[in-house]
Amino acid sequence: MFGIDWLEPETLISSFGIYALIGVCAIIFIETGLLVGFFLPGDSLLFATGLMISTGAVGWPSGDQVVPVPIWIACAVITASAWLGDQTGYWIGRKAGPSIFNKTESKFFSQKNVSATNAFFEKYGAKAIILAHFVPVMRTFVPVAAGIGQMNYRKFLKFNIIGVVVWGTGITSLGYFLGQIPFVASNIEYVTLAFLVLTTVPIVVEILKTRKQRKIEALLRQ
Repeated sequence: MFGIDWLEPETLISSFGIYALIGVCAIIFIETGLLVGFFLPGDSLLFATGLMISTGAVGWPSGDQVVPVPIWIACAVITASAWLGDQTGYWIGRKAGPSIFNKTESKFFSQKNVSATNAFFEKYGAKAIILAHFVPVMRTFVPVAAGIGQMNYRKFLKFNIIGVVVWGTGITSLGYFLGQIPFVASNIEYVTLAFLVLTTVPIVVEILKTRKQRKIEALLRQ
């Protein structure tokens, strides 16, 4: 669907077999807690997981079978995984300091992402901890940036809990309830693609607005 088969949500989920929910939790932890996970498809993965839970394709392993899992349990373990990931990112930034963001360019690290993260933080302040969960790349780098910036831990924790609940529970639940609509259940791949497009549009608009603002500022400085 997206050109890279192993990054397609359905492919990722199905590759774990009866341990799909555990695999999803692991991916969410890696994306939110480790810098190397910034490219993983968190939003569409959660949405597809909710869809597949509603159809019985994703559940909890029992022997060599998959048994249905209540959506509230799925949301709880997914949200907990995102929380653990964010906590890991924060403390990595807190303990390792600025040296993390001063790394040289590589396949898994870009200074453009660092600049974008700093700009995101400057624009939204502490609310960035919540909003970052809905923006690819930002949900990986913002917790680390919060740690590097020595953000008060209690303050980070408060906004972080709100963010992971709204994101992890909200998007998974949305997929689950939409998955109970026959048309959606029969076209999971296309519905997931539509969801990905809808969530990408605001990001593209924000990027274009930022570029336009920078051009205006550059002209004013001349």
